[in-house]
Amino acid sequence: MSDKNPTNADPITGAPGAHPVGTGAGAAAGAAAGAAVGSIAGPVGTVVGGAVGAIAGGLAGKGAAEGVNPTAEDSYWRDNYTKTPGYKKDYTYDDYAPAYRAGYTGWERARANGESFEKHEPTMRSEFERTKGQSRLKWEEAKDASRAAWHRVERAIPGDADGDGR
Repeated sequence: MSDKNPTNADPITGAPGAHPVGTGAGAAAGAAAGAAVGSIAGPVGTVVGGAVGAIAGGLAGKGAAEGVNPTAEDSYWRDNYTKTPGYKKDYTYDDYAPAYRAGYTGWERARANGESFEKHEPTMRSEFERTKGQSRLKWEEAKDASRAAWHRVERAIPGDADGDGR
């Protein structure tokens, strides 16, 4: 697999699912807001408000950074790739992983614009071609896997973000 950090491991603890940028940005914003609110109570309130705000903001930032949890998606598909429509028995998970990644990350990017799979497909195809590494799949073979990953995350989020009735 070409991804050097497929579990998105924390750079310090090694725990999977880390999002230091989102967590840091949320913590900074939360600390500023908490300090501002706490300053009404004086210097001690500023410190306490900043600390509480940093914790709450950090958690919110991590959640926002992980709208689609790449660690969970990778784990799910690693266990279920043989059940994908069009699966070819001579291929491994490493052949399919870039297609799944293009699907679930593509859905997350496309939902902001309300784009359907079909409308966003050229972008996903480009991403797949750019990141496929040693995968033996061509896009036409990988497309069903991308679509399966797209629909899996779409079903996990309430509503029909791309208007396709799913």
